[in-house]
Amino acid sequence: MSVLVFEGFLSTPQMLALFDESAIVQAMMDFEAALARAEAKAGVIPQSAAQAIASLCRAELYDVAGLVAASGRAGSLAIPLVKKLTETVALFDPAAAGYVHWGSTSQDVIDTAMVLQTRRALRLIDDDLLSLCGHLLDQAEAADATPMLARTLMQPALVSSLRCKLLNWLMPLLRSAQALRAQADEALLLQLGGAAGTLASLGDKADAVASQVAAELRLRLPDQSWHTQRDRWVRLGAELGVMCGSLGKLARDLSLLAQAEVGEMTEGAAGGSSAMPHKRNPVACMQALAAAQRAPQRVAALLACMGQEHERGLGGWQAELAEWTGLLLSSHGALQALAGALAGLRIEPERMRANIERLDDLVAAEGLALLLARVCGKARAHQLVEGLSQQVAAQGRPLRALAQGLWQGDAEFSRGISADELDAVFDVQAVARHADARVHKVLLTARSQWQSLMDQPLAP
Repeated sequence: MSVLVFEGFLSTPQMLALFDESAIVQAMMDFEAALARAEAKAGVIPQSAAQAIASLCRAELYDVAGLVAASGRAGSLAIPLVKKLTETVALFDPAAAGYVHWGSTSQDVIDTAMVLQTRRALRLIDDDLLSLCGHLLDQAEAADATPMLARTLMQPALVSSLRCKLLNWLMPLLRSAQALRAQADEALLLQLGGAAGTLASLGDKADAVASQVAAELRLRLPDQSWHTQRDRWVRLGAELGVMCGSLGKLARDLSLLAQAEVGEMTEGAAGGSSAMPHKRNPVACMQALAAAQRAPQRVAALLACMGQEHERGLGGWQAELAEWTGLLLSSHGALQALAGALAGLRIEPERMRANIERLDDLVAAEGLALLLARVCGKARAHQLVEGLSQQVAAQGRPLRALAQGLWQGDAEFSRGISADELDAVFDVQAVARHADARVHKVLLTARSQWQSLMDQPLAP
């Protein structure tokens, strides 16, 4: 029970509902009903049998917990489900009972059910992913030339801009939205191959039945059954893993920026502490980081499951099912948490500026070195600025003042560099404007791509 509690904590009620026992059983029943109707339409089974079977393909009529319990002994949830469906149909129409699950196999039922539930899951993910991207876009457009400290190797580097930071988070997520849709188109396919993948039991009616089942369930028809062809399915899973990695990147940055001693951004609805009333914990970041830390292992497990034996895997397919569900659960938990956090994100431009100024102009060291290099060469300029930077730390004087002293005391520098050029190196606002200009086209492209995705919502 504790495993379910902690798994649910990292997911969402909507995703948990999609993959609870009753929902999975109903998706399997939907396949069985569609199969019976398709076979009746193709003349494989009597119309009366199809009606009898379809009318009883309702999960609420069955002991779902009992079916799940029996699946462990049977080796597949489909086996007790088909048995119980057959017994139930026989109560009302003994002749129809003989046509339940006609020509199909257990993996057809379960794979197709997982495709149906995954399609619904991806709609949830797509909605929250686009919502998150929309919040980042709005904030990036509003962040006009806002100076922000760039950090490399966890240390202060140069001045960048808030817009650059936001787009650095946005663009991988926008690419994930596009890639997930593309891979979903490839992977969300009907599974109907029968015992060995050839639908031999349906003879010359096989194509007609498969086409009709696919149409009723609104799924694409594959070129052949994919019982052990797991490449398209795993590529979709890998894209979910990549998305989780990008969410983890955003969450890592945001949680660091939310530290009190940095204080440049905070979540819209931070969590509290059981012991310390003053704390505002970055709970959304925590959920996203938890998903990012588990996704690589889940994707690796999906890849490891691909070596399935011959026409039906032994153990690999079963392991894949469990990992797949876990990946979707944690992916949506991370997304929904961050989408909510970003909707009310608190940005502190004054604190960003204060953190820059606290560094005594050292953020301009590279620009100063490049300016001096025009006069004395790169190596000498680097050495000079390195020495000035050490003086900043030793004397507590800003780099700008030391640079002006160097410029005033050296005729060669005074002749080769104007006072305006020296001042421009330390103009933080100008540096932020330059950073914004560098990503202007990126911002316009991102808005266009996001709007295109919004204009073509996924089917539920």
